[in-house]
Amino acid sequence: MKRKFAYVRVSGSEQNIDRQLAPLAKLGVLTENIFIDYQSGKDFNRPAYKRLIRKLKNGDLLIIHSIDRLGRNYKEIIEQWRVITKKLQADIIVLDMPLLDTTQHRDLLGTLISDLVLQILSYVAHNERETILLRQAEGIAEAKKRGVVFGRPPKPKPVNYEAIKRDYLAEIINSRKAARLSNVSQKTFLKWINE
Repeated sequence: MKRKFAYVRVSGSEQNIDRQLAPLAKLGVLTENIFIDYQSGKDFNRPAYKRLIRKLKNGDLLIIHSIDRLGRNYKEIIEQWRVITKKLQADIIVLDMPLLDTTQHRDLLGTLISDLVLQILSYVAHNERETILLRQAEGIAEAKKRGVVFGRPPKPKPVNYEAIKRDYLAEIINSRKAARLSNVSQKTFLKWINE
């Protein structure tokens, strides 16, 4: 009997994974065999995904909800598909795309169709990521034009900053001690000095 695994991914911890988890129990995937990442699909440098790949063996079955949950980088999706199906010799089922089911359609025509569908869907996932990044950059640029300031507000300098700065510049104290006296990181203190 095949061991069943599942991979679930969302871009951030504020996003809901229930839609991806719901069908897994019905398909007989044990909770301990569900690997979940809360990070971008831009690459495959994800902790749960790496653990999953180390676990997968010949004859195992990997279930994912949709190809964009696997990733959003065209070349890397194609490469990871090859690693899983050819190198590890595990099967994959993509729930929202029945044509991407390596347990079925093992003849030449079925393999050709699966490969074409995989390439098209990988391209769409990759393109969607690039569109998201472009929209995000446009939104940030517009917000900056309106005067929106991003990041944390700058830390205020302590009342004794000028004395600490004078001692630092006179080489009486080093930057580490100056930062500690200013109650900030060494990086922040050096940034103040270079302003």
